[in-house]
Formats: sequence, structure tokens, C-alpha cells
Amino acid sequence: MIKISRRQLVAGAAALPFAAPLVARAQSTQLRLGLITPVGHSWNDAALRLAERLAQQSDGRLTMTVFHSGQLGNEPAMMQQLQSGALDMGIIQAAELGSRVEHIAAINAPYLVRSTDAVARLVRHPEVLKLFDVLPRQTGTIGLGWAITGMRTVFSVKPIDSIAGLNGMKLRINPTPVYRDFYQLLGSAPTPIPTPQVFDAMSNGQVDGLEADIEFSWNQRFDKVAKSILRMNAVFMPAAAVASGRVWTAMPEADRELIAAAVRTVLDEQIDSLAGEEPALIENLRQTGVPMHEVPQEDTTEIIAAFDKIWMPKAPVIEQLREIGAAL
Repeated sequence: MIKISRRQLVAGAAALPFAAPLVARAQSTQLRLGLITPVGHSWNDAALRLAERLAQQSDGRLTMTVFHSGQLGNEPAMMQQLQSGALDMGIIQAAELGSRVEHIAAINAPYLVRSTDAVARLVRHPEVLKLFDVLPRQTGTIGLGWAITGMRTVFSVKPIDSIAGLNGMKLRINPTPVYRDFYQLLGSAPTPIPTPQVFDAMSNGQVDGLEADIEFSWNQRFDKVAKSILRMNAVFMPAAAVASGRVWTAMPEADRELIAAAVRTVLDEQIDSLAGEEPALIENLRQTGVPMHEVPQEDTTEIIAAFDKIWMPKAPVIEQLREIGAAL
């Protein structure tokens, strides 16, 4: 029989309050994921599927709470939380990451591809996924994959049928530097307005138009305040599924592999679903009777050259992305 001294018993009892949480953490892990999109957005749906998948594949050991609609703050605030380890994961727009890392901003360059189907192929390309390699050192996060939106479109309160019509327009855009430079080269005056205020701003003349993706624009019914729709087929806004570097390195390797595989699965579903549903949304917009036009490829040569003159020195990887896009 093994005898335990009174000293050993007391020491063991004293250690229990500290040992128990360690055991509990090994048995279950509660993850927190933040994003700015609302309930019903395809990114939010993907996050919820990720939570379900992790719970199922870990037999309930890995659980995840999704904080949508910016409940944890805007993207800069969530990036700070990711860097500190206060937030485990996030779905962060390339615009936010690109404002910090010009190498990442390259994916927002205009006319890398010209259709949402091509976007779906581009973001899965191995070399495009390698854009994430700079994130740990420069942002303290780990990139796990891209979610997408479709190609962005201009909804104008005045009739326009070409990119020449953008000259002089007060245009609400995402304030990422790439978008700003692109639309300024076209003669627009980029005008940042909070998303909830855009519909009224178009109605009262505060802005002349909006640049946004088809999914968001149809859900918000911007066609009701537009007199023309110009499909630019120029830029898209992906978002990166990222993990906190502090949290990621502290995880068991098996958990990292499980999470990474689950993220790939739900992002593949999001990409395929959005690309597959966009034609029906475009048809919905056609049925509204608002004139819709597309920018011909031959009208874009000069703007591409002007943009690349500004951005190639900042993000040389744009040249490689253009080559990849041309081959898709």
C-alpha cells in the first residue's frame, strides 16, 4: 500500500484549485469569432457553420461563439483584440488588412479578374493563399482562407453608361487605399459614409452613387434610389478568416489542424454558394427596370496602367496576381 503523508495530502489539496482549470481547458475550449457583417450575410452564415462543424467534429470539446454585426467593435478594434489574444478568430476584410499591409492590399487591385466565377478560382489559387505568409509578422494573425463577395457595381442616382460617367461623381466607397486611388483616377470624389446612412444619402443628394457588391446591394435595395447600374467588373472585396497568433501557437497541433480544415470547408461552401447565386441576383436587378450597363474590357487599359504606376512599387505581387488572373 502506498502511504501518503499529511504534508503530501495538504500540498495536493492546495494544488487542486489550480490544476482543475488546466484539466478543464484540456477537455473543452471555448472560441470567440468576430466579424462586422449582419445576420443573413454569407460571411456570417459561414461563421455559424464553422461553429457547428467544430462542435460536431470535436464531440463538443471545441465550441465557438460568433459575434456578428460588429458586436465586439469595428475591424480595427477586433484586430487589436486578435493581436492581444483577447479574440480567438475573426473574419476581417482585405480592406482592413490591406490598410496595414500593402502586400495584402494587392488582392483589391482592379481588373485582376473580371467575373465572380473568376474570383472564386483566384482566391483558392496556392499563390494567392501565400499572401497570408506576411500576416504573422506584420499583424500578429494567422490567415486561414478567403471568403468572397462578388464583383462590385456602381449604383448611380443619375444616368451613366460608362466609366466616363464616374468623372465628378461623389461616390460612396469602402475607404481602403486601393479603392480610393482607383476611383480617384476615374475622376470620382470618394465619399466615406457609414453603411446604415447610404440609402438616405443617395436619396437626399448627399452622394451621387454607391459602389458595392451585388449581394449587399440587392439586400439593401439600392436599386430603389438608383437611375442606373454600372457593372464595373473591376474590384471585389474578399475577407480573410484569421486566427490570433497568440492563441494559435498555444493550441495543440491537432486542434489547429481540425480548425484549419473546418475553415477551408465552410469557406469553400461560401465561395461556391455566392458565385452560384449571383446570376439570379443580377437578374433580379434587371427586372427592376433600372438600366444596367457593363464596362467593356477595351475601356480599362489606360486605368490599369495608371493604377499600376502607383501601386506596383508598393505591392510588386500585383504583377503575379495579374498573371494568375489572366490564366483563370
